[in-house]
Amino acid sequence: MEFLAPADWAEAVQAKAAHPEAVPIAGGTDVMVELNFDLRRPTALLDLGRVAELRDWEVREGVVRIGAAVTFARLLRADLAGRLPALAMAARTVGSPQIRNRATVGGNLGTASPAGDAHPALLATGAVVEAESVRGPRLIPIAEFFTGVKRSALAPDELIKAVSIPEAAGPQQFAKVGSRNAMVIAVCSLSLALDPDRRTVGTGIGSAGPTPVTAPAAERFLAEELDWDRLTVSAGAAMRFGRLVAQAASPIDDVRGTAAYRRHALAVLAVRTLHWTSRREQVPV
Repeated sequence: MEFLAPADWAEAVQAKAAHPEAVPIAGGTDVMVELNFDLRRPTALLDLGRVAELRDWEVREGVVRIGAAVTFARLLRADLAGRLPALAMAARTVGSPQIRNRATVGGNLGTASPAGDAHPALLATGAVVEAESVRGPRLIPIAEFFTGVKRSALAPDELIKAVSIPEAAGPQQFAKVGSRNAMVIAVCSLSLALDPDRRTVGTGIGSAGPTPVTAPAAERFLAEELDWDRLTVSAGAAMRFGRLVAQAASPIDDVRGTAAYRRHALAVLAVRTLHWTSRREQVPV
């Protein structure tokens, strides 16, 4: 196995062009597990640990640009958590503290797992993935990024450089169902983001289909039913919202839960997160 260790981003992009089969590695929390269990044996690893700019983040005109190697632990800090509350809530459920200190946003995206904890929050908030190759940069809306089970829209010679997310314009929530809150793969997960200024609703569903998805019908329904001044809805509308969220999923039966249970759980999570946003409560991060 060849080991590539570029010193900067330009070298990383060139290395990926020369070795498109190389598997990028930053925190290694997914790749190293697969190597240890002999589930993957790539011909080359592309270590991005020396590329300092991937660990930076910045805010420009109300949009937070997060480098691909920013860890989930950093997302929990007040300077980022206050700007991106849903993503911070999701970050809190990722593995153990040790894993959160290593696992990165770019790695979570690159793995493209249907159960990726960051994915629902990124979908709900309308994130954009910044990819780059020797051919130049490319912006991929998050709704177009996931193409199948652990497959993404990345070309073989592309690397994830950053992800851009609008700062929260209203209350946001994230919740997942599992045997415990962290250190477990989600049975299902849901993120909800409300924008009172634009009167729009964002959703993201995880671990309930071959890819993470949104619930457009549920979003449109809630946007019409919500009292945007008080951020409240009737009990009947909340239940209807939950059913529409569940209908947007396409779960299967597996060792973690049945398809029927996942649909039921998503409906419950939808009502619950809506209740939290209407009360302007935030899950501690």
